[in-house]
Amino acid sequence: MKIAIIGYGKMGKTIESMALNKGYDIVLRISDQNLSELTSENLQKSDVAIEFSRPEAAFDNIKACLEAGIPVVSGTTGWLEKMPEVHKLVDKHQGTFFYASNFSIGVNIFFALNRQLAKMMNDWETYSASIHEIHHTQKLDAPSGTAITLGKGVLENIERLKTWKAGEETANHSVLPITSDRVDNTPGTHIIKYESEVDEIEIKHLAKSRAGFAQGALMAAKWVVGKKGVLGMSDILGF
Repeated sequence: MKIAIIGYGKMGKTIESMALNKGYDIVLRISDQNLSELTSENLQKSDVAIEFSRPEAAFDNIKACLEAGIPVVSGTTGWLEKMPEVHKLVDKHQGTFFYASNFSIGVNIFFALNRQLAKMMNDWETYSASIHEIHHTQKLDAPSGTAITLGKGVLENIERLKTWKAGEETANHSVLPITSDRVDNTPGTHIIKYESEVDEIEIKHLAKSRAGFAQGALMAAKWVVGKKGVLGMSDILGF
C-alpha cells in the first residue's frame, strides 16, 4: 500500500514508523515546510492519504485529496463545522472520506461502553453526568474531539440532557458539562462520571501512547481502499 501522510508532526511520524514496519510505502510527506507539494499529481502516486494536521488546515487538505480522487483518512479535530462541505465534495467526486475523532480500538470500545451506560442511566434522574478530559499542552482544541464524541453519545441516550457545555460544571441539569485540562507530558485521559447524593459511577480511558491511534489509522487506510462515501470506525468495527 502506498500512503501519503499529510501532517508530519508527532502523530504523522508515528504512523510513518508503523507503516514502514508493516512494509507499506510512504510516497508523500506533507508538513508546514512543503505545502506546495500537496498537488493532485503527487497525491495520485498514493493509494490513500492519512491526514493528521491542524484544525485550520484540515478542510483544505481533505478537499485536495478528494479532488485528486484519492481516499483520505482524517483524524484532525476542531474543524467539523465544515463537515457538510466535505459530504458535498464526496458526492461531487464520488470520493471516499473516513473520519474518526479517535482511531484507537480501545477508545472506540469506550465509545460503545459510554453509550450503553448512558442508556442505563436514562431512567435515574438523581444522577448528574459530567465529562473530564486531560491532554498534553500541545493539544490545540478543548474540549477534545474525543470528549465531544463521548458527549454526543451521552446526549443521544439521556433524554433530560439537551446540550453540552465546555467549562465548569453547571447547575442546569439539562446541560452536560465537559471540562478540560492541559498538562505537560500527560497521556490522553477521558472520564465519564455519574454522581448522586449517595454514590458515584465512573468509567475512564487512558491512552498510554500514540501507537494505538496509529494502528487504528493504518487499519482504516487499508480497509477504505476501494470503498466509497463518508465512513467511520463503526463501519469497520460494527458497533
